[in-house]
Amino acid sequence: MENSKEQFIEIYNKYIKRDGASKLLDWLISTDFFVAPASTRFHSNIEGGLCAHSINAYNRFRKLIVSEYGEDFSSVISEESIAIIGLLHDVCKVNYYEVDYRNVKVDGTWTQKPYYKVNDDLPYGHGEKSVYIINGFLRLTREEAIAINWHSGGFDMRVMGGSLAFSDAFYKYPASVLFHIADMQATYLDEKVYN
Repeated sequence: MENSKEQFIEIYNKYIKRDGASKLLDWLISTDFFVAPASTRFHSNIEGGLCAHSINAYNRFRKLIVSEYGEDFSSVISEESIAIIGLLHDVCKVNYYEVDYRNVKVDGTWTQKPYYKVNDDLPYGHGEKSVYIINGFLRLTREEAIAINWHSGGFDMRVMGGSLAFSDAFYKYPASVLFHIADMQATYLDEKVYN
């Protein structure tokens, strides 16, 4: 877990330089970002899973950008944008999970087993909540905001409710579809579910 925190901070400081970046990083350090799980029961549902997932998504995204545009991709998207989108897409999960206990029978004896549950103090959505939080510290470009906002693609609750706006986002902002793919690759290929 400590290695993930160091790796995250190293990538963040190397690429994210715009006004407000240091305040955002200070805020992340003051929260549970580096110890929180990435989910309650799906992927990386362990301590430190959120940070590890963010790094995995960043690495997958950068590889997809290079694959799509070549090593000279900077005329299409900056290293800073790749880092912002990849590392910060799930800041909506900061201070979102808490540990609770449930009774589980182990060898015929009831025992208390810890698990993660959601405690959402800012019920603002998912991708849109990340955009809202980040914009409180630094100004996102339109492409960054769209990619973060729609990173869940068809799994987004707005889409499940019938919204087709993510399709327009994917057509108009190709980085958003590449990041959605990167997020899915990180989730399903790089990570696992822990019981």
